[in-house]
Amino acid sequence: MELPEFIKNIFKKITDSGSEAYVVGGCVRDLLIAEKRGEIFEPKDWDITTNAKPEEILKIFPKGKYENKFGTVLVPIKNKNNETENIVEITTYRSERGYSDSRRPDEIIFEEKLENDLARRDFTVNALAWDGKSREIVDLFGGEKDIKKKIIRAVGEPVDRFKEDALRMMRGARFVSELNFTMEPKTERGIIKMAGSLKFIAKERIKDELIKILSSGSPYEGIMMLYKLKLLQYVIPELLEGKNMKQNHHHIYTVFKHSVLSLKFCPSKDWRVRLASLFHDIGKPKTRGFKNGAATFYNHEYAGERMTRKIMKRLKFSAADTEKTAILVRNHMFYYDVDEVTASSVRRLIKKIGKENLKDLIYIRVADRLGSGTPKAKPYKLRHLEYMFERVQNDPVSVKCLKISGDYMIKKMGFEPGPKMGAVLDVLLSEVIEDPKLNNLEYLAAKARELKSDNLEKLREKAKEKIEIKRKQDDRKMKKGYYVK
Repeated sequence: MELPEFIKNIFKKITDSGSEAYVVGGCVRDLLIAEKRGEIFEPKDWDITTNAKPEEILKIFPKGKYENKFGTVLVPIKNKNNETENIVEITTYRSERGYSDSRRPDEIIFEEKLENDLARRDFTVNALAWDGKSREIVDLFGGEKDIKKKIIRAVGEPVDRFKEDALRMMRGARFVSELNFTMEPKTERGIIKMAGSLKFIAKERIKDELIKILSSGSPYEGIMMLYKLKLLQYVIPELLEGKNMKQNHHHIYTVFKHSVLSLKFCPSKDWRVRLASLFHDIGKPKTRGFKNGAATFYNHEYAGERMTRKIMKRLKFSAADTEKTAILVRNHMFYYDVDEVTASSVRRLIKKIGKENLKDLIYIRVADRLGSGTPKAKPYKLRHLEYMFERVQNDPVSVKCLKISGDYMIKKMGFEPGPKMGAVLDVLLSEVIEDPKLNNLEYLAAKARELKSDNLEKLREKAKEKIEIKRKQDDRKMKKGYYVK
């Protein structure tokens, strides 16, 4: 474990002033985990704790900012160009008293001893301090042992820690999914007992933790931990409506189990796509009916879209993130038959869902299939659809790929819209097919002027033949890439 130079300099300045200083919290935890795994890890965020009071810290670092009541001074780290490239948080040892709203301490007390500061922290793996001078770890609560055993354990009495800040319960579930750890039984029981206090937490803070769970390496485990700890009912209660709801003969799982398994098997790392995988059937309980004794869920994708928008608005997600997630939920039932589909119908689908959502929609369908217990993620139909997406949106042999446009030729070169201009563009395209280096505005404009007065019929026929051969070659290559005929 090695400290970067800017942290060493901060340590030196604080200790030279006669005060103590330790690296503390999550960065120590992550450094130790990386060390045990034989990996190299460089924290993005460095937190330092000290017995120096905020006013003393500001004297040592006059460019620091202190705009809170928690004893945290923000110290900017400048590069050679005098640009801020990092911000280090330096916080005075403190303890806290009274948490009447289950969110914020009623009283902050600055302390002289490190142990008083570590005792207020949430989990043992976060209650570690590293003395940058002696290079020793201060571990008063067994955090190193818990890292070795891969356990999330509350510092001291779990209920007391969660009374102080109820969001810590979600953080515990998040650490399980981020670190691939398990929850210690007594800590689990403490969370279950205090789960109801999560309703006092600001929705923005809950949203932030949920995004971190969905962005982690094990989002399924994180959501299932929220469920096990009785927290999910205070975050997304709508998911639990499908808990005991059986589906029709196409599904072997209940709606809830299918939803969480779809999240588990979602190939995307984008948390919005993962959330859409979790939500894609959330409208089924609202739309369930029966026909000939079998359950039906007609139009559940539209009900699911409405519910997705409502949930994300309640949790204070951004409009852009809500829109993307809702579009994927609404369109996850898209119909596609290889024998019936046309390029124009695929273009209509692209227009409907947006070019940026094409791959994500495939991810949702893959997640849906695997979450249903289907062993094959991508059947021929999906591979063919991917091929068609590429074919209609990225035609590599088109006048659209030329560095000169018809609009430019009309406005700058005096061409008239019509067959002749189209013929010139075809000839230019055929030349670029032969030599891609010719695809620059200067050459193409000069060549267009040269061709402007020519009889282009023969040239155009040859150009079209060349273009068609290239299109067929590219089409075969695309089909081969997707294993389709």
